[in-house]
Amino acid sequence: MNRNSKSASVILLFAAASAAAQQQRQPPTPAQAISGNFASVNKRLLDMAEDFPADKYAYRPAKESRSFGEVIVHVISGNIYASKAGRGDKVSWDELDPKSYKTKAEIVAALQKSIADANATLKAVPEDRFTKTLSPWIDVMEHAAEHYGQLVVYYRANGMVPPASRPKTN
Repeated sequence: MNRNSKSASVILLFAAASAAAQQQRQPPTPAQAISGNFASVNKRLLDMAEDFPADKYAYRPAKESRSFGEVIVHVISGNIYASKAGRGDKVSWDELDPKSYKTKAEIVAALQKSIADANATLKAVPEDRFTKTLSPWIDVMEHAAEHYGQLVVYYRANGMVPPASRPKTN
């Protein structure tokens, strides 16, 4: 084989391998996409809830704003709503009272539970339902992502770097 034939063979081999790899990669199903995005935003919020100092949970950038802890409790309300609505319950948004949660530990535990409950509901939703509607999941994810952005500002206002923005270490 001459040099050109070898190069052409190598190129064809790589092209065939690349085409095979592309065929094997399927886009996520709607259920997988919703589950992945729901998990992602809630992980970032949980990381913040666990990381933010307990003595700053009452921080609010203005007196009419929710405190850091109150924002997390508000997000928990969204997850609870998603769990109920995702099961098909007739439900309205029931806002949890942040005064019911006295400590960072109570808030973090409630967030963990709300995430676990919502994930359990998500796993139980029949795959075909996501081809008909993405409710309530898409709305609750958007809501949680808005509050994630809000809490990033709370971090920055306190001279802190949010966990997701920190350099990754191995």
